[in-house]
Amino acid sequence: MSHLKSFMEEAKKVTDRVNKIKLRKYLNADALFSTLRNGFDKIDDHRKGKVEISLTDALMSGFAVFSLKDPSLLAFDERRRKGPLNLMTIYGIGKIPCDTSMRDILDGVDPNDLRPLFKDAFRQLQRGKVLEKMTFMEGCYLLNLDGTGYFSSHVRHNPACMEKVRRSTGEITYYLQMLGAAIVHPDHKEVIPLCPEMIIKQDGTKKNDCERNAAKRFLAHLRREHPHLPLIVNEDALSSNAPHIGDLETHNIHYILSVKPTGHKYLFQYVETASGAGETTDFIITDKDNSDIQHCFHIKNNAPLNKANEDVRVNFLEYREENTATGKIKRFSWITDFTITKENAMQIMRGGRARWKIENETFNTLKNQGYNFGHNYGLGKKNLSVVFVMLMMLAFLVDQIQQLCCPLFNALWKEWRTKRSLWEKIRYWFHGFIYKSMEHLYRTLLGWIPIDLR
Repeated sequence: MSHLKSFMEEAKKVTDRVNKIKLRKYLNADALFSTLRNGFDKIDDHRKGKVEISLTDALMSGFAVFSLKDPSLLAFDERRRKGPLNLMTIYGIGKIPCDTSMRDILDGVDPNDLRPLFKDAFRQLQRGKVLEKMTFMEGCYLLNLDGTGYFSSHVRHNPACMEKVRRSTGEITYYLQMLGAAIVHPDHKEVIPLCPEMIIKQDGTKKNDCERNAAKRFLAHLRREHPHLPLIVNEDALSSNAPHIGDLETHNIHYILSVKPTGHKYLFQYVETASGAGETTDFIITDKDNSDIQHCFHIKNNAPLNKANEDVRVNFLEYREENTATGKIKRFSWITDFTITKENAMQIMRGGRARWKIENETFNTLKNQGYNFGHNYGLGKKNLSVVFVMLMMLAFLVDQIQQLCCPLFNALWKEWRTKRSLWEKIRYWFHGFIYKSMEHLYRTLLGWIPIDLR
């Protein structure tokens, strides 16, 4: 009896501790699910006549696939058949489509109709003052842009697929890509993804799309949806060209863009000549945490971008990180529209080096931490693959907001250490028991709270 009493007392302490965890009103999983469902309700159904399953239920079901990190639509369909109640109570789905019906319904959805959902979730971050912690420099947010592929096949394709022909054999590769965008900060692991721009064959064209054109469309959408958001775009060296810089200036967006000696020879030669004439600024800062690390800066403001665009003036920063103990040297270089000084050079460097977060914290997370980015959930005849990618990015956005704002989510993550382990545990409990809400599931999982649906 003493052992039982001790166990019960300890269980009560755990339950009391879990019950004390408070959630942000609009920035928890259930509130965000409700926000998305309300957004889906506003999308006009492309189908005519009487329908058996509403478009909102189909979209919310597709979102649930990625929210629960189901590895396939068949796995989701198994959940639908054997234990549908949690999909109804937690995700608010009235009638759950089978995998075939989901594909048929979502294939006809215009991906542009999903754009407002990203803004709706983003607005909750602004409303809750959470976005302020992501401010990077001069009141601006650092926005990383980069392209990545998510579908490739030698056989399967649809009208949106781009084509690559191997000259030696004539073999055709069909592929789809997207331009990803995420607000990042060097001091935070979390990223805030914005609505991506798909790099796909555009309606009415025979030519392949490209990252350059996608970026042009993305910036136009971005400024229409967030007209006053102060931003610094951070991109690779392919984006350091006059037309793209012109687009950024048109939309009142600052930039930190990588440049390479091989692709920007005229710029580097200009800076070298200026350095020989004593017209550059050079200084070294010893790292405050490791005296073996030297931060070496080489600055030239008001330099021409290239010979063909000498009127496009940029500010150049070359940076070396030297380890005096090992002799190892890392080199980076960027151009920016900020006037570079000794006071802000370190911050600009940190922003430029944070570009890896779009690859590591975004694309690699989507590929390796349960979202199955790159897995073909369905190509469809029209928009299915694009719609699935958009729903996946919405699920990723909700998860990142929880990571930023939800103490329950972070307590669970700490308990199971990796995201993959956490998703597996959530799926197991989701499949085996009944819950009123995702909060109920989280609290149960964290504290073994008895399930009570009264």
